[in-house]
Amino acid sequence: MDPQKEANAPEKTDRKEFMEDDAIVSLYWKRSERAIEETAAKYGKLCHSVAFGVLRNNEDSEECVNDTYVRTWNSIPTDQPEHLGAYVSKIARRLAVDLFRKNSAQKRAPSTTAVFDELANSLPDEASDDFEDKLALRDALARYIASLTPENRMIFMRRYWYCDTIHAIASSLHMTDMGVKKRLGRMRGNLKKLLEPEETEASE
Repeated sequence: MDPQKEANAPEKTDRKEFMEDDAIVSLYWKRSERAIEETAAKYGKLCHSVAFGVLRNNEDSEECVNDTYVRTWNSIPTDQPEHLGAYVSKIARRLAVDLFRKNSAQKRAPSTTAVFDELANSLPDEASDDFEDKLALRDALARYIASLTPENRMIFMRRYWYCDTIHAIASSLHMTDMGVKKRLGRMRGNLKKLLEPEETEASE
């Protein structure tokens, strides 16, 4: 083959074309089992990554992924998610956290326990089961995360959503471990200040 033509030839790729989210959601509404197949193909690795970030165990993470598909199948006839990836990853994380607590995770994954404890002091007590209180907390967290700079948002999410280690975050961003710790400390402090008024209002 002519070297010039070879250089100008389209790059070959193994990238698979996935079904669009709205088409997959439509399959769920039609109660087609193909919906789960397409979800697994497109977002299976993402869900496993989210679950593994919490559990640090492949077998448990795979269990959460399978349960995620079941939960998605049961919930989408009511819900109409715009972003299926965000929707299923949120379910996967919630299931992973539940399983983490159930399995006495302090012995099995102390690093993940440390992540939860790290953020706990910035959040209100979980004594209230009131739906409106939980909704207010969720909205306040979403507003806070949206207010962060892109880099700080990445640090915060990787630490407290994906449960990445300080060192892994620092290495990927070419920062020192201490630099990441300081940023996280400032962000937790700002989050606590933001939530204090909300907590006061909820108790009035």
